[in-house]
Amino acid sequence: MAAASPVTFDDVRDADARLKGIAHRTPVLTSRTLDALVGAEVFIKCENFQRIGAFKIRGAYNAAAQLSPEQLAKGIAAYSSGNHAQATALAARELGTSAVILMPEDAPRSKMAATAGYGAEIVTYDRYTQDRTALGEALAEDRGLALIPPYDHPHVIAGQGTAALELLEDTGELDALVVPVGGGGLIAGSATTAKALHPGIRMIGVEPEAGDDTKRSLESGERVTIPVPRTIADGQAISTPGEITFDINRRLVDAVTLVSDEEIVHAMRFAFERLKIVLEPSGATGLAALLSGRVDDLPRRIGVIASGGNIDTERFTALISG
Repeated sequence: MAAASPVTFDDVRDADARLKGIAHRTPVLTSRTLDALVGAEVFIKCENFQRIGAFKIRGAYNAAAQLSPEQLAKGIAAYSSGNHAQATALAARELGTSAVILMPEDAPRSKMAATAGYGAEIVTYDRYTQDRTALGEALAEDRGLALIPPYDHPHVIAGQGTAALELLEDTGELDALVVPVGGGGLIAGSATTAKALHPGIRMIGVEPEAGDDTKRSLESGERVTIPVPRTIADGQAISTPGEITFDINRRLVDAVTLVSDEEIVHAMRFAFERLKIVLEPSGATGLAALLSGRVDDLPRRIGVIASGGNIDTERFTALISG
């Protein structure tokens, strides 16, 4: 008998109820120009319009809201390159507690500033020489804080799954759902949701070429560790999938495809010029896969999660004008 999943569709529905009044119900965008270019009907879930500018508030708040009053009184810790950092800081503020966030010293300045702006204390580290998981766990233990990891936690995964739930409620049945993959929390929650509602849906993950740890892991049947990726998609610069996320994704994800940094920039430029939305590199990888023809056997109706839009003006301008 197969082991029970650590995250169920009921968990996602519970998270959806918990997030009412906290997370925005983000719009679903369509474009005839995009449909013609891709050769399919495309529905974009615009999580770039979410609070903190990305989907991460869904998982962070869902996890933090389930902590005991005693745990909340002591505070919350997290480690993140940016979006989960902001989300945890905002969740802490919403719940009346404090947050300490471990961030790489080369994290985008705009994401650091936003995290501090929500009231969090920031501690930095070198992502290329130090283990953020070990550092984050030690920081939380030393200070007596409740640690909310960015993806490898059932409550975080269930919260992220609410984005797919909203999308499918708005669009009806889709043939495929294309989702950016970093640590795997968003696609794990999305796949849990989508496969429960429409078992025949194809779940397609997208990683940057330099950060193909999930693709390699799914192909080998076990978690693979790669050097920390150097890619413009900083939110997907992960060296190995999460333990819980990999367990879910190897059962529910049908394929993972890769996109180059150049293809990501093209998608960002297209989104800005033709769709009139701003996407950060990690938020544009799903769209990049479609525009670059990276999805095999293209189905008729496709959902794609545009996972975030947190990028400062200088970096955005430099990338899309380059």
